[in-house]
Amino acid sequence: MNNSFANTARLLGAGLRALLVLTVLTGVLYPLAVTGVAQALFAGRANGSEVRADGKVVGSSLIGQQGYGLRYFRSRPANGLGTNSVNTRYKLVLSGATNLSADSEVLVKQVEDAKAAVVKDNSVPGYTIRPSQVPADAVTSSGSGLDPDISPAYAELQVHRVAARNGLSVARVEKLVADHTTGRTLGFMGEPRVNVLELNIALKDLTAQR
Repeated sequence: MNNSFANTARLLGAGLRALLVLTVLTGVLYPLAVTGVAQALFAGRANGSEVRADGKVVGSSLIGQQGYGLRYFRSRPANGLGTNSVNTRYKLVLSGATNLSADSEVLVKQVEDAKAAVVKDNSVPGYTIRPSQVPADAVTSSGSGLDPDISPAYAELQVHRVAARNGLSVARVEKLVADHTTGRTLGFMGEPRVNVLELNIALKDLTAQR
């Protein structure tokens, strides 16, 4: 009886020691090591790829925002998860693609309405947008519905409107877009893109300098 109790106590003690050691290794030391390496090598990405303006965090370069007025460049539309309506607030709880099929009459109507709005908003005196000029990302959301980037074509389409609304020359706004256009990753992956939040921060700084 005493031997059985002693063996049980020994096994329990060994198990508790193993639990303590593994808890310290995997629950404390390993997370601290990973965090330290991440902060040392790529702190910006480890901290959420924060974007700062005027000394404060205004967003992340990985998550799109909406609500920009006509003075600024606009993001892609975002469809609400599991709904047929367009999520115009980029709420994270609604992240996801539309559940509408490509031949859905509702989706076709949404795209047509979005295209008409893009043509109307971006046509200014002396420069009229044609429906054929509207790129796909101007009227459709990404898979997540939170894409922070737009295509250079969509950014270029908005240049005349942004220039007119801010009293800037078209050439100056075109240069701003060019300066904030990122090429393919490693030269061959993905597509050229423009981060809307970073572009609009640069636009705000530019107009403040006038």
